[in-house]
Amino acid sequence: MTPHHQKQERLDELPPLISVERAARFLGIGRASAYRYAAAGDLPTRRLGGRVYVVTARLRDIVEGPEDVAA
Repeated sequence: MTPHHQKQERLDELPPLISVERAARFLGIGRASAYRYAAAGDLPTRRLGGRVYVVTARLRDIVEGPEDVAA
């Protein structure tokens, strides 16, 4: 089990937009890294009401897409 017995989220259970922090937890990366990826355009984001959100449908494309293979 995960610490604090938290339920593991599934992509199909997430709302259309999620916070960068929540996306970071889902991806297993740090908050600061997630904001860096968002600023670089590596995480698909939208601004709404002055806040930045990650677009879940596009996050799904990243997670379920083809793997990058190092040469």
